[in-house]
Amino acid sequence: MQPPLTQPPVLPVEEWQGRAAAHEARVDRWAAPHRERRLRGEAHPVLDFLFTYYSETPGRLRRWHPGADVALAIPAPYEGRRWYATDGATVRLDTGAFLADRGDTVRFVRRLLVATAARPAFTGCFGLHEWAMVYRDTGTRHPIPLRLGQEGTDAIVDAHPVRCSHYDAFRFFTPAAAPRNRLQPTRESQPQLEQPGCLHAGMDLYKWAYKLSPATPGELVVDCFELAVAIRELDMRASPYDLRDHGYAPVAIETPEGKAEYVAGQREFAVRGAELRQRLVDVCDRLLAGSPPPPSPRSGIR
Repeated sequence: MQPPLTQPPVLPVEEWQGRAAAHEARVDRWAAPHRERRLRGEAHPVLDFLFTYYSETPGRLRRWHPGADVALAIPAPYEGRRWYATDGATVRLDTGAFLADRGDTVRFVRRLLVATAARPAFTGCFGLHEWAMVYRDTGTRHPIPLRLGQEGTDAIVDAHPVRCSHYDAFRFFTPAAAPRNRLQPTRESQPQLEQPGCLHAGMDLYKWAYKLSPATPGELVVDCFELAVAIRELDMRASPYDLRDHGYAPVAIETPEGKAEYVAGQREFAVRGAELRQRLVDVCDRLLAGSPPPPSPRSGIR
């Protein structure tokens, strides 16, 4: 027998409006300065990355969503919005419609996150991916001086093994640096190589959170965003760029002390990322519960 269907809890107007306002305030800590810089024509070498590399706009990030298991008492601004359904008294996510459009994404994200979580964290890369992106290059990717100069930067890469497992970092390696990497990641091999000690894998939890939106509760999206901000700061402090004029003390990964500081940060972020990764997997599981399995590859459907 099928278990009886249960109705999702209904948030009264005052409660969901309060949660939406708290969400906007959390996002505005980062989004408001970004908007102000854009109006002034200024760029931030560290924090703008969260709004330029990642495709989620500040406006969409500010929009709170309740997630898949909650209904909102009306009036709610979600009436008539894509993937939402109303019965005249409440508004909730239409998981069937969402899966019809985004089911492949949900299954891919779940497969990637579960595979990543199953691996031990590797902490021996020392952030050399950023150094490999300017190795033996005639210019830098950012208009910021290199802390050790070009020759000094190249010497650090020459003196260390490069072991980057993350495709979206590896694809920016210079032609001279790419063959030095012990792995040759591809988009197709991403689920086989992603590991929880990788700073970029931790930052990308934010990407997977908004890719699953509006099924992801807004609080979880911002939790992932705030982790991405913290990781980005360490990523750039350990990079070859001299960011002291912007208020960032370097993590000198060419020294034993710098390596130790970087590894400590990796381990901390791996712990924080593990909890967020599981919460995202839970979102996927709730969406996929009761849904038909994807077509078998033998069926010829792609």
